Amino acid sequence: MNSPSLKKAKEIKLPSHVLDLTLGPDKLYAACLDGGIYEVSTTFKLLGDNFKRIARHDNYASGINWSASQKTLISASYDGDLKWIDPKEKKESQTVKAHDFWSWQSRLSPDGELIATTTGQYLCGGYKYEPAPETEPSVKIFDVATGELRYSFPHTPPVQSVAFSNDGKLLAAGNLMGEVILWDLTQDGKEIARIKTTDFTGWGIIKGHYYTGGVFALHFAPDDKSLYLAGMGSTTDPAAGNGKQLWQKFSWKNGPKKEGAAADGEIGQGLMETLAFHPNGKFFLMAGRLFKGNWNAALFDHESGSKLHQQNIGFRISTSAFTPDGGRLYLGGGANQGRPNEKKKWGRIVIYDVSS
Repeated sequence: MNSPSLKKAKEIKLPSHVLDLTLGPDKLYAACLDGGIYEVSTTFKLLGDNFKRIARHDNYASGINWSASQKTLISASYDGDLKWIDPKEKKESQTVKAHDFWSWQSRLSPDGELIATTTGQYLCGGYKYEPAPETEPSVKIFDVATGELRYSFPHTPPVQSVAFSNDGKLLAAGNLMGEVILWDLTQDGKEIARIKTTDFTGWGIIKGHYYTGGVFALHFAPDDKSLYLAGMGSTTDPAAGNGKQLWQKFSWKNGPKKEGAAADGEIGQGLMETLAFHPNGKFFLMAGRLFKGNWNAALFDHESGSKLHQQNIGFRISTSAFTPDGGRLYLGGGANQGRPNEKKKWGRIVIYDVSS
């Protein structure tokens, strides 16, 4: 395989940090830190903005998903709500209270029929600062057509990441403490595996007694026999975000086993927030926030795990998506922290042409 590469095609500015994005029927849609759900045009205008707000949450909008089968957008937020949005009418059609706390991450099943969302707050449960038990199910799955709750699963909060398998039969969710649980949806949500790694979390003793880091992104390998985890590795000061730019690969059948990881000589320091596979299944992207090093977005070979290409995007990346044909990559994030009521557009979506 020739090594893939990325060539920047366009950059779009939005009102605030882009926490999630999805490819809709004709447009791009973004969930942003200001609570807004935006329709985004990928063709530049000479005058005016490239975006239009079509819905709004009362807190950070953490997720946006497009169901082609149901022809609806579903957004998620730190307000705990899921909102169904008609992209043609540009208005909300249904709201479901999914959680009492934040929705950390939401993902759609491959057939567009189910949406999974995770929640949970880290609260100290004892003198060793072990996490307190959850106050509500940390992982829930809703029916996209009806909004009805289909499954609810226990986990140790906070649960920051979730992923469906490529065949839609399995669900995986990972938390702050580096614990990942897998459930089989064809067996009425039976738990089938647990992965435990301490490599994605730190103990913030320098600036306070709390866990930091966690599993920020999950993705099944193309054959669904293994699972990729991404986040921030071991640190000297977790609160500074100076841990390793880390991904790890685990097989989950017959007892979890680590099969690969990012090589120390190919990574720097920073928090990795997103992981996405190219449609050809031969390589994947990991991206996030750079603390120290040469890149905050890189492509890795699925078979060998070696780094194939790297880019310093220049701002924090929180979300990513390849087009179905694999020809383009969308990266969403923000150029700085921003301030309340700031008029400056500090959210970013960068579009890259992918050569593979």
